[in-house]
Amino acid sequence: MAAKDSTRGALSASELSAFCAQLALITKAGIPAQEGISIMMEDADDARTRELLQSVLDKLEEGEPLHSGLAQTGRFPKYMLDMIGIGEQSGRLDEVLDSLTAYYERSQSISRSVKSAVTYPLVMIAIMVVVIGILIGKVLPVFNQVFQQLGSEMSAFAQGIMRFGEVLSRYSAVIIGVILGLTAAWLILRRTAGGRAFLSGLFSSFFATRRIAAKVAAGRFASAMSMMLSSGLDVDQSLDMAANLVDDIKTQEKISRMKQQMEQGASFAEALLETQLFSSVYARMITVGFKTGSADAVMKKIADRYEEEIDETISKLLGVLEPTLVAVLSVIVGMILLSVMLPLMGIMSSIG
Repeated sequence: MAAKDSTRGALSASELSAFCAQLALITKAGIPAQEGISIMMEDADDARTRELLQSVLDKLEEGEPLHSGLAQTGRFPKYMLDMIGIGEQSGRLDEVLDSLTAYYERSQSISRSVKSAVTYPLVMIAIMVVVIGILIGKVLPVFNQVFQQLGSEMSAFAQGIMRFGEVLSRYSAVIIGVILGLTAAWLILRRTAGGRAFLSGLFSSFFATRRIAAKVAAGRFASAMSMMLSSGLDVDQSLDMAANLVDDIKTQEKISRMKQQMEQGASFAEALLETQLFSSVYARMITVGFKTGSADAVMKKIADRYEEEIDETISKLLGVLEPTLVAVLSVIVGMILLSVMLPLMGIMSSIG
């Protein structure tokens, strides 16, 4: 049954957050993991979830620890399993589950923000393509017939656009195939760690999303560090595990440099400041946090602030993109219509 589950892909951030939240409540109530999973299975409202929980319960009944039972399903991320294992060993499982819940909730919020930054422009561009396609494929041929009936012809610009539309129409099957192929490749890449790293690299290298990608990576790193530190891990362990949660290549390189500098005697805050992973203000906040024993709380505040900055940056980006795309569409449509209407008006006035 575990093998069967493993073929269905990893759980989403929202599913992981809900799972950790439920398990945290059960653990805080003093209910053993085996009984808690059984309770969750009874409350599950779909067969897929019950099947997953049953496979975990089977392993727990065989004497396996919770993190091992979850690992057998193949549907939980490794860092989550490692964190739960640490929580079981340290007796702080409820705190670890609370930290995981907060981490996945924040991860889900960031993902929604990023999707809105990508989806909205794509929808606008798709609308532009459809409108221009209708003009080229349906409207211009009608005007061409009108010009022919009047013994004239459209302007060279309009004819060129119409011929371009005919070429696109001739190879429409190929174009649709390419679009479907790219979509399939994107969906496949999202399912693998290497593919996600590749897509993250594209997102972080594109000029319009570069700043958002940097803030997303920094926010996830801060959120991960907050989760690790609040779960009782030391700075070195937290840094090693947090590095695995960041897809952005540039951020991973900065984390590697941080490790090297810390091995040479630099403090965590000094290494942060040197690599410029965080701003100097945030680095100084972390210095104070370590001195006062509240580094995890400071990291949480920084993660919250990055989340706000991501939303602000995306809002500004969309605020610029919307009028820009509308203006581009208006100019293109206007040029096409003017290239047809002005000559037609000239012909009609000469006839009149």
